[in-house]
Amino acid sequence: MTPRLSRIGQIALTVADVPRALAFYRDALGLEHLFDAGPELSFLDAGGVRIMLTTPQGAGETSALGHNSLLYFVVDDIEAVQAALVERGAHEERAPQLTARLPDHELWIGFLRDPDGNLVGLMEERRPG
Repeated sequence: MTPRLSRIGQIALTVADVPRALAFYRDALGLEHLFDAGPELSFLDAGGVRIMLTTPQGAGETSALGHNSLLYFVVDDIEAVQAALVERGAHEERAPQLTARLPDHELWIGFLRDPDGNLVGLMEERRPG
């Protein structure tokens, strides 16, 4: 039997201050807060994928903040969503723009930053018609 991976169940995001990061991801981005597991772990739901906010746990250092993996959230009407998130406190890194024209759709990407400097991507796949 060949082992096979399925869907992503959880993504860990290293932050300097979990309560501050929780406020950003919950209040500014609107993710649902699921639960906390002590003062240095907080969990949110992003469309069925759990996001774990954590302080460095031996594998990361706060000096590496802002250099973590990048989360991309799929949205409709990227310009309106990004503007609303900026109004709610997100820092705009790059306004939405056309990134690629594919045979059946256009890919639009915009970027925000969280309080630790981590990039947060927004993406919209626009189909003709």
